[in-house]
Amino acid sequence: MEERTRSYLRGRFRDFYRRSPPAEPPDAVAREWGYIPWGGGPGTTMVRHRSVHDLGSLSAFLERERPRHVYFSAGRYEDPSAHSMEEKEWIGSDLVFDLDADHLPSVTPGEDTYAEMLATCKSALLQLLDLLERDFGFEDLTITFSGGRGYHVHVRDPSVQPLDREQRREIVEYVRGSGLSLEALLTEEPVAGRGRKTPTTRRSLPTDGGWARRVVSRVQSLSAELLAMEPEAAVDRLTEFEGVGQTNAEAVLSVLEQNSEAVSAGNVDVHPAFLPVVRAMIDRTVRAESSPIDEPVTTDTHRLIRLPGSLHGGSGLRVVPLERDEIEDFDPLRDAIPDTFRGHEIGVEVTEERLLEFDGESLSVDQGYHELPEYAGIFLMARGWAEKAQE
Repeated sequence: MEERTRSYLRGRFRDFYRRSPPAEPPDAVAREWGYIPWGGGPGTTMVRHRSVHDLGSLSAFLERERPRHVYFSAGRYEDPSAHSMEEKEWIGSDLVFDLDADHLPSVTPGEDTYAEMLATCKSALLQLLDLLERDFGFEDLTITFSGGRGYHVHVRDPSVQPLDREQRREIVEYVRGSGLSLEALLTEEPVAGRGRKTPTTRRSLPTDGGWARRVVSRVQSLSAELLAMEPEAAVDRLTEFEGVGQTNAEAVLSVLEQNSEAVSAGNVDVHPAFLPVVRAMIDRTVRAESSPIDEPVTTDTHRLIRLPGSLHGGSGLRVVPLERDEIEDFDPLRDAIPDTFRGHEIGVEVTEERLLEFDGESLSVDQGYHELPEYAGIFLMARGWAEKAQE
């Protein structure tokens, strides 16, 4: 990045922070702060182990230093500016989740456009929130668009603050549905057998919550779908499941027709041929409802995370805090554009052809000089795909 470009971006970041200073997170004085300046070297250097007192004040610091990126810690400390974690004296940490579009299994970088990647990531965010709210009962959630490739969720419930790395890893595995099996979900209860002195056991998937409830819900939907079909078509549909042939498919359909209540209640022992169907539904449920979060972010009790309301130095977009009911309509390539960067155009020298997708419009820019809306020019420069044109 040329010095002219760097100076321009620093100046415009300062103008943004003058007009729109971000709010401090809860317990700001107990958190470590860090930032990446607009350095002139080939790499990026994180300045960290700072407290709010070291910065002077957050708003004054941002206006003065206009950093490329600014972060605060998930952890809270007795001495956040100490240079070792032991000296900081850890108090507790928020539970932070990071969704990065580049890392989603359904995204193909280089083929999917930026807008498509972000749309897929928002779907993953909604799945994550459903898990956190319905399965864990978390209510104190702070949700943000990261300003770059995804979303962050901060859980500040008191119950999560003392959790160590291993306990947080268990939450990660649950959210990702890692290693989920039928045997792990089943419960057993004795059932008196007719003419038998000893009771048998009945295995069921609990319907009161967790992954088992999610699987049962999908089994119920499948059952309703099959019963609405012609018998021959329903049997064909069942043979699509691995391990279910024609004879077993007919048996499963017969069970659904005669004992749908037991199936809806989570009973998996209605017929041996039904087990392969349930196992397949577990795999499908995990694929559809798990959330591919970034494990190191959640397990790290000392993680630094991007400050809501700040600017992302790799895009020029704002790190946008979101209310739960705002997510569906949120368009990051419209709503994360800072007002400071709207309303006028600038000249940039584009170094390679790129596709821009802002405000619902797509524009392909080739190599060379272009006059673009400032937010688009800043995006290209921050990405390293353009330089500020001489005036």
